[in-house]
Amino acid sequence: MATWEMVLVGIIAIAVTMWFLPGIRGQLNQQKEKSDQPKDWRGLILPLVFVVLFVLLLISIV
Repeated sequence: MATWEMVLVGIIAIAVTMWFLPGIRGQLNQQKEKSDQPKDWRGLILPLVFVVLFVLLLISIV
Protein backbone atom coordinates (compact mmCIF):
# COMPACT_ATOMS: atom_id res chain seq x y z
CA MET A 1 0.00 0.00 0.00
CA ALA A 2 1.16 3.47 -0.76
CA THR A 3 1.93 5.90 2.04
CA TRP A 4 -1.08 8.09 1.33
CA GLU A 5 -3.34 5.01 1.51
CA MET A 6 -1.95 4.03 4.91
CA VAL A 7 -2.46 7.59 6.17
CA LEU A 8 -6.02 7.57 4.84
CA VAL A 9 -6.76 4.23 6.53
CA GLY A 10 -5.34 5.58 9.79
CA ILE A 11 -7.50 8.70 9.58
CA ILE A 12 -10.59 6.58 8.87
CA ALA A 13 -9.78 4.28 11.82
CA ILE A 14 -9.45 7.25 14.17
CA ALA A 15 -12.69 8.78 12.86
CA VAL A 16 -14.61 5.52 13.36
CA THR A 17 -13.21 5.19 16.88
CA MET A 18 -14.27 8.73 17.72
CA TRP A 19 -17.70 8.08 16.20
CA PHE A 20 -18.33 4.99 18.36
CA LEU A 21 -16.78 6.40 21.56
CA PRO A 22 -19.97 7.98 23.00
CA GLY A 23 -21.89 4.73 22.51
CA ILE A 24 -19.12 2.72 24.16
CA ARG A 25 -19.11 5.07 27.15
CA GLY A 26 -22.90 4.78 27.45
CA GLN A 27 -22.74 1.00 27.38
CA LEU A 28 -20.03 0.95 30.04
CA ASN A 29 -22.15 3.19 32.28
CA GLN A 30 -25.19 0.94 31.81
CA GLN A 31 -23.07 -2.09 32.60
CA LYS A 32 -21.90 -0.52 35.87
CA GLU A 33 -25.53 0.18 36.84
CA LYS A 34 -26.59 -3.40 36.12
CA SER A 35 -23.65 -5.06 37.88
CA ASP A 36 -25.93 -6.74 40.45
CA GLN A 37 -27.45 -9.03 37.80
CA PRO A 38 -25.81 -12.41 37.19
CA LYS A 39 -23.71 -12.63 34.06
CA ASP A 40 -24.67 -15.08 31.33
CA TRP A 41 -21.26 -16.59 30.60
CA ARG A 42 -22.79 -19.71 29.07
CA GLY A 43 -24.08 -17.63 26.18
CA LEU A 44 -20.51 -16.56 25.41
CA ILE A 45 -18.52 -19.69 26.20
CA LEU A 46 -20.77 -22.25 24.50
CA PRO A 47 -20.51 -20.78 20.96
CA LEU A 48 -16.76 -20.25 21.41
CA VAL A 49 -16.31 -23.91 22.36
CA PHE A 50 -18.26 -25.01 19.29
CA VAL A 51 -16.17 -22.78 17.03
CA VAL A 52 -12.92 -24.11 18.49
CA LEU A 53 -14.11 -27.71 18.10
CA PHE A 54 -15.19 -27.02 14.51
CA VAL A 55 -11.79 -25.51 13.68
CA LEU A 56 -10.02 -28.49 15.24
CA LEU A 57 -12.23 -30.82 13.19
CA LEU A 58 -11.33 -28.95 10.00
CA ILE A 59 -7.64 -29.09 10.87
CA SER A 60 -7.80 -32.81 11.57
CA ILE A 61 -9.56 -33.47 8.24
CA VAL A 62 -6.78 -31.76 6.31
